[in-house]
Amino acid sequence: MKILYIHQYFVTPAEPGGTRSYWIARELIEHGHDVTMITSSSKYDADVSEKIVNGIKVIYIREDYSQNMSIVRRLKAFVSFMFKSSQQALKQKEIDLVISTSTPLTIGVPALLMKLFKKVPYVFEVRDLWPEVPIQMGAIRNPILIWLTRYFEKLIYRQAQHVIALSPGMQEGVAKYIPIHNTSMIPNMSKKDEFWPREKNIELQNRLGLNAETFKVIHFGSLGIANGAETILESAKLLCDDKTVEFLFVGGGANEQALINECKKHRLNNVHFLGKFPMVETSEIVNLCDLSIVSFKDIPILYTNSPNKLFDTLSAGKPLIVNSAGWTKDLVEEYNCGFYVDPNCPNQLAEKIKYLQANKLLLQEMGEKSRWLAENIFDKSLLCKQFVQVIEGQRLINLT
Repeated sequence: MKILYIHQYFVTPAEPGGTRSYWIARELIEHGHDVTMITSSSKYDADVSEKIVNGIKVIYIREDYSQNMSIVRRLKAFVSFMFKSSQQALKQKEIDLVISTSTPLTIGVPALLMKLFKKVPYVFEVRDLWPEVPIQMGAIRNPILIWLTRYFEKLIYRQAQHVIALSPGMQEGVAKYIPIHNTSMIPNMSKKDEFWPREKNIELQNRLGLNAETFKVIHFGSLGIANGAETILESAKLLCDDKTVEFLFVGGGANEQALINECKKHRLNNVHFLGKFPMVETSEIVNLCDLSIVSFKDIPILYTNSPNKLFDTLSAGKPLIVNSAGWTKDLVEEYNCGFYVDPNCPNQLAEKIKYLQANKLLLQEMGEKSRWLAENIFDKSLLCKQFVQVIEGQRLINLT
């Protein structure tokens, strides 16, 4: 099949960010399909640039976007990319299937237009339940706008030939509007060859100014408002006099500077903001650490999240602490690869950190169970094949 893949935030492993679409596109190519990716970038001067990236034809549309942007600027970037990607999509010839992956929900517009004007079916991938996430977080409050965005969500799902959701909770959210048999659940993926347990990179540890003797707790990935990393800082305050524990943040986002300012205000010398790194270096930093935290605000819709950092932590063979009372809580408790803590009780996080620090055998056992999950349940080599099976199943539907 000739597949048009639309993802506003497509990145390769050489760039910071989630690489799910890259691995899926590569798997589709391995199965004999032709893949054209439409995405955004600000690294090229031209309004539209075409590159071949490891067999993927990538159409880069010049559009600035950053997690540090205000909500208004983000919405502007979403709408701008919606129009530009629609124009590029409609220019493509002999497309058999469109894959459109959120967020934002506006990414569904070019897929809808391809179906309307070129009779090309589309598969829609739900990475977050929009607009419910911004509604519950208070970013969308106007009743008319809420009604319109929910109507558009329903339209996107109902017009799709199939919908792929990244967690059980997301699949349930989609199934409110379409039959469950028109959906699949394929979670985010572990990358066992990119994150793995090995000897620590002491040179990197020294370069980052980290203490070789401390128990290191890491939060890597986005530092947006939804991540609720303030709770981690509250725990860091409780442990500020404990010189044996360090907190590391790798990544960035809209809330990063506020978190840094809070650390300065309270003189939290046990917290380090290291910035953004490509995946190779992020993997090295995670490997330096003893424990990983996956943090979100205590908002019900966020319980459905399927965060990249959780699966990368599994690959790295590190125990997890999660604070969302959803399927990630069920996961760590069922497989005993970490703990759940109440996001509103920072003392719980502090207590679990000290408990694992004092119980090296349990720390090791949980890390081994994490790695087992990464290798046997969530590895990208397994889940990308599942994704391709779903896509090839749509081809059979078209032929009938």
